[in-house]
Amino acid sequence: MNNFIMNKAVLFLFFCIGIKVSYAQTNSKPNILFIAVDDLKPEIGAYGNKIVKTPNIDRLAKMSTVFMRNYCQQAVCGPTRASLMTGLRPDITKIWDLKTQMRDMNPDILTLPQYLISQGYTTVGTGKIYHPSSAIKKIDPISWNDTYLVAKPSDYANGLGTPANNQYQKPATKLLFVVKRKKEIKTGEADDEIPTSLKGPATECIDVPDNAYEDGVIALLAKEKIVQLTMANKPYFMAVGFHKPHLPFVAPKKYWDLYDRASLPLAEFREHAKDAPEIAYHKSGELRNYTDIPEFTTSEGTDAHIYLKEDKQKELIHGYYASVSYMDAQVGILLNTLDSLGTLNNTVIVLWGDHGWHLGDHDLWEKHTNLEQATRAPLIIAAPGYKSGKTNSVTEHLDIFPTICDLANVPIPVQLQGKSLKPLMQNKKSQVKHFSVSQYPRNLNKVEFKKTGFSNNKLMGYSLRTEKYRYTIWMNDFTTTAPFSPNKIYAQELYDLSKDPLEKMNVLNMKNYKKTAGQLYDKMVTFFKSQEVQ
Repeated sequence: MNNFIMNKAVLFLFFCIGIKVSYAQTNSKPNILFIAVDDLKPEIGAYGNKIVKTPNIDRLAKMSTVFMRNYCQQAVCGPTRASLMTGLRPDITKIWDLKTQMRDMNPDILTLPQYLISQGYTTVGTGKIYHPSSAIKKIDPISWNDTYLVAKPSDYANGLGTPANNQYQKPATKLLFVVKRKKEIKTGEADDEIPTSLKGPATECIDVPDNAYEDGVIALLAKEKIVQLTMANKPYFMAVGFHKPHLPFVAPKKYWDLYDRASLPLAEFREHAKDAPEIAYHKSGELRNYTDIPEFTTSEGTDAHIYLKEDKQKELIHGYYASVSYMDAQVGILLNTLDSLGTLNNTVIVLWGDHGWHLGDHDLWEKHTNLEQATRAPLIIAAPGYKSGKTNSVTEHLDIFPTICDLANVPIPVQLQGKSLKPLMQNKKSQVKHFSVSQYPRNLNKVEFKKTGFSNNKLMGYSLRTEKYRYTIWMNDFTTTAPFSPNKIYAQELYDLSKDPLEKMNVLNMKNYKKTAGQLYDKMVTFFKSQEVQ
């Protein structure tokens, strides 16, 4: 028996009997566990939610810096992940949708794991790190110098095999997909964020093991790989991308049983903000593609409101929470693996959600807006030698790439647009930036387009979030790489989150906010000018 096999066998035995093994790092570069979570809003224990059950993320938070005011660059999977993984804003990556591949737009773009390879790291991924449509072969192969781990049918529990559409294990639903696929699908692949892709019900609750679904398999694949990487005694970057709580809300029954649906509260504010432009909202199209979602009731005088019935709202909230708890259990597997190896306290651990999610607030579901519930996203970072705590300083997903470089003791690439958050980890009351900027594209409908006199119907909304305010400006035919012109302004929004945290009222035109509105407009224009490509 060679030494590698013997070591692996001994380590497996230690795992079985619960003996903690410690592996020393022989260089100054720490190992990095990079956990991406799809559609996770900051509704977890670490952010003050007392309903959702997330004991493992809460455990991580107690040894970490929790960034309480962290914001994504665009509240949809493809653009925000491309931005986070490259440290560049969407106007530079040119990824604003779910169709464009980042290396088609920027063949030489540098990703975080790709850069770490050049700094001596082994980089490995599993699950959803990039959005599949944004990356070559769904994973961007150049980002990884070890095999990307993919779930096989044999990895799923009890011989259940791969879930239908990578989501469902209920037999009747799986059979439905066999029939549907034969009838309706000729080319292309299923993608939960593409309206034309196949959908099943929005929820599934059946009594199956965790590894009946993909996240459970991903956690076990990552566990085994972490053991191998640790034994190799070379710095590693292990990226683990969990799919839940992304729609559909499928999770083993035991996680649904953690909650009493009847007692779950609905969103506190379920209307559009007073005096807000309708362009700020959407009709929850992603949710409406699921087969069990009834036709939305439309309010009189406008087709912008949807008003999903309350019993369905509660089912979806229940499903979201169950999916979060299921994902949290998989995070626990990763933490326990590090703990068993004796490396939990000397590994850099970064956990992030790619954006927020509307759970019925503003009469909205999903993400796809510039509002607080969609743009605010969880970010938790643990690193050896840094005290735990919370910071209320504004941060952005852009800052993750340079922060990891700083914590890994490697140079920060000069082209990155974010800032290292290491100063905040050292002093929770310090500040690295005064605002964040998110953006979201929209198209004007035919009626509105005719009123504007614009040459096309394309808008981009840029949203600036300071400590107290959110200011959003909707621009026609504009990105920040071009010169700003006030003639391109379509609409503006201003919310005073210090007094109105639910964003109930657009105060832009109120007399007592005139000075603030002017200051934020100037700040936005200055930001635009700083982004121009000369």
